Amino acid sequence: MRQSIKEQEIKRIVDAITGAISAQHIAPGTRLIEGQLIEQFDANRNHIRTALQRLASKHLVTIRPNMGASIAEPSLEEAEDIFAARQIVERGIIETLICNQTPVDIAILKKQLLIEKRAIESKNRAQIIQESGNFHLTLARLSKNKILEEMLIDLIARSTLIISLYQEKDDAQCACREHDQIAFHIENKNTMEALECMAKHLQNIKLNQNMDLWERRTVNPIKTFVEHALSPLNP
Repeated sequence: MRQSIKEQEIKRIVDAITGAISAQHIAPGTRLIEGQLIEQFDANRNHIRTALQRLASKHLVTIRPNMGASIAEPSLEEAEDIFAARQIVERGIIETLICNQTPVDIAILKKQLLIEKRAIESKNRAQIIQESGNFHLTLARLSKNKILEEMLIDLIARSTLIISLYQEKDDAQCACREHDQIAFHIENKNTMEALECMAKHLQNIKLNQNMDLWERRTVNPIKTFVEHALSPLNP
């Protein structure tokens, strides 16, 4: 179904800001001033506000009463808690999935791995981060445990922000290989090996984050949005 002009405009704004975050072209805590966004995106106020609300629902933006919106700024303690929680939740997901997996489940998992590899080939950092997260979400969905899936959806959204903002060195190929290993052990019902691979994978993600990254980096957020935004749609 074709999106309305309104939906396309909102998506354009969301995608541009998400792309700027993923490319590390905008610092955590940066204020998003409505008037400047309206001018830079050549968009109306309602579209800007809806886009910011959608970004807030993904934990990418923080909206405070009487203070407006800003890029979310997760703390070191929050990052530690998020990755610790993922270790617990994803262990349960793997154990459940291995007990109940079917050939159809494995086919779906392998399809997601192919999608992730295509994203790596595209060299689009936002897409790579998204599809890497989708591998974990696919595991959760295939486990058929709705509570674990809902918990991981929230954790992935929060850790995606941390990765987008603070991961200094990207090694998507290495992460994808780790996903391949996890999928292999799940397919062969090697529970301990799958759990060990997942624990090591999540630990590697955590260790790749540099929470001091922005202390030595400066950016121009207005210039950034112009570079990431698509051409305005005709009204």
